[in-house]
Amino acid sequence: MLNCVVWESLVSGCCLVSKIIFDLAKIFEQSDVALPRVSAYFHQESVKELERAEAMLQYLSQRGGKYCNKNIQVTHPSNQLTRAPPQDLEMSVMLELNQLAHEYGDPHTASVIKSQFIQPLVPKVKLVGDLLTSARRVGCTADSTGGFGEYLIDRLQETS
Repeated sequence: MLNCVVWESLVSGCCLVSKIIFDLAKIFEQSDVALPRVSAYFHQESVKELERAEAMLQYLSQRGGKYCNKNIQVTHPSNQLTRAPPQDLEMSVMLELNQLAHEYGDPHTASVIKSQFIQPLVPKVKLVGDLLTSARRVGCTADSTGGFGEYLIDRLQETS
């Protein structure tokens, strides 16, 4: 069984990713941005991240581990766009945990991490990457001067 500190860090990391995604959803809801479909996507992803953290806690309790809650550092929402995308952060955490499971000689945990946590992330990371690439191509900018490009991205989300 992996060290309890590893699991605590992982669950806290998932909760942090959920908070970052929720902050992104709130940014896209603002009146000067107003991309409701993009905002709805990030709201859904935030809920999924919380469910993922709960699934990890359930797996931890099934394996006989205990979880001690840690405080999550709250960041200002305007700083979220300057960070790495939340999915990249989560993917790196999951890959690191998978590597730790192999180092500790716990093939069952490594298999669970790969099948239940890493594989579902791959299409999500691709979707967000494609969305960001499309946004850059149509002229969306960080200073709210995207205009028609933002409109196109919002319509693209409608058809997705």
